Amino acid sequence: MTHAMQRRLLFIAIGLLGGVLIWMLVVWRPAGEEAGEASDGRLSTPPEGGGFSLVSYRGPVNLSDFHGKVVLLYFGYTWCPDICPTNLAMMSAALNEMRSDELAGVQGIFISVDPHRDTPQRLKAYVEYFHPQLLGLTGSDVEIAVTAGRYGAAYRPVKEDAEGQYAVDHTADTYIIDRRGKLVMALPHGSGVEALLAVIRSLL
Repeated sequence: MTHAMQRRLLFIAIGLLGGVLIWMLVVWRPAGEEAGEASDGRLSTPPEGGGFSLVSYRGPVNLSDFHGKVVLLYFGYTWCPDICPTNLAMMSAALNEMRSDELAGVQGIFISVDPHRDTPQRLKAYVEYFHPQLLGLTGSDVEIAVTAGRYGAAYRPVKEDAEGQYAVDHTADTYIIDRRGKLVMALPHGSGVEALLAVIRSLL
């Protein structure tokens, strides 16, 4: 290889490295900081929220049924090994800290993202284990997907085994809806009892 060719290859390599560095500085963002997300992980353009019509063990349930109450909305499933129980335990602890007059103005809702396994009766037993003020809802695949989309929640089945059992990856935020039915906040998983209580009481 001639000296001139070596120099040419060196310049090409330097150019490629420079391009990579520019791309990393200008274009690339670490996971969790894609375009559209704020630095704290929240979407800079938040979801709209809105009404839904699903089913509980009591029959049809609409978000409008709870106008006048603060609604704590969570998407999960009863087979969830850790995230859902942790979140529902936090929600239960917050509700247990409230006075009876405060509690009367709050409704917790758990929407299953696993409608094929989570029946209304199974949801009843599951959520009421944590607190009687919680209500479990399900619906068709389309109804669940549309409702989750309105609130910016995501989910997907994973790890199906030979027996057809699977887990469901899902968003773990608690969506706070004010007494007029408007979505006001998505509280991140692990925020804590005091943070949840403060938000609820600010809306009562």
